[in-house]
Amino acid sequence: GLFSDYKIAKYFCLKCPMKEPQIPQNEDTRIETLASLNILDTPPEERFDRLTRTARRALDVPIAVVSIVDRNRQWSKSITGLPQGDTPRYISFCGHAILQDQPLIVTDTLRDERFLDNPLVINEPYLRFYAGVPLRAINGEKLGTFCAIDRKPRSIADEDIEALIDLASMAERELSIVHLAIKDDLTKISNRRGFMILAKHSLQLCQRHAFPATLVYFDLNKFKPINDEFGHEAGDKVLTIFTNLLERTIRESDILARFGGDEFVVLFNDATRSKAEKLIERFQNALDEYNNDSGLEYNISFSHGSVEYNPFKHQNLTDMINEADKLMYQIKNQSGSEESPTTAIKY
Repeated sequence: GLFSDYKIAKYFCLKCPMKEPQIPQNEDTRIETLASLNILDTPPEERFDRLTRTARRALDVPIAVVSIVDRNRQWSKSITGLPQGDTPRYISFCGHAILQDQPLIVTDTLRDERFLDNPLVINEPYLRFYAGVPLRAINGEKLGTFCAIDRKPRSIADEDIEALIDLASMAERELSIVHLAIKDDLTKISNRRGFMILAKHSLQLCQRHAFPATLVYFDLNKFKPINDEFGHEAGDKVLTIFTNLLERTIRESDILARFGGDEFVVLFNDATRSKAEKLIERFQNALDEYNNDSGLEYNISFSHGSVEYNPFKHQNLTDMINEADKLMYQIKNQSGSEESPTTAIKY
């Protein structure tokens, strides 16, 4: 009976430790993506609540959740059938679900060694059935799950799994609306808004751990003449090439954004100005090589200004951006890289 099942589970709980979900290898990138959405701890929204209500009715389950797996907790963007509240990640079912590409189906938690001694199983709310579909961001990172839960063991039909997958896809689309608002359409990197969200989070991390951080502001040289001479398609190609080469040069932990027009910024985390300049030098070499081999009728070049974070000088990220921007224009003017219709074009 039910009482015997829980009595057996509690017996095994004394014999073996609970299996905590592993941490994905790409955890830092996953968390950065999650932070860029700025969705954690936001109020409930009907567009998500409608989906969990639909899942509850369609699958005939008492509980449905749009869950987000943060670094140390599981948070619910939408939940029906349970009170709103955080769950420690180490006991979360969704922490296990984001480790795989397919839906995680657990027909009876008391007969699954990963969950039989889980506090959510042997105590309130006594979860016995779980079906969770990983939710992905546009860049493929798994943010959480769309899941259906029951307090009794049960099987699930193939058509119910398909319905759950369909609802998860709808939840992903709602999340992508948030993501698209912080992405540049052309280059597919962060836009100004996305950068301010991501970089603020990273700079605070550097502050807490006394890590250096350097911000570099870029401006393409002679971009307008290229647009005027060869058309906007050529200008778009320049922006895309510049982005791709810069992405290959910087590190995964660095944050790159198109700040507007032909301006870009990078926040180099855990990097002194000297280290950042070495990476920029490497990028310049890659760009020179591209210009030599491209066969294009124009060169792609840039000016930049770099500023290392100084807590006594910079009150916030905006102070660093303004200083780097000002320095970049000083260097640009001194080098004679102001817009002119000849020097960007190969003759």
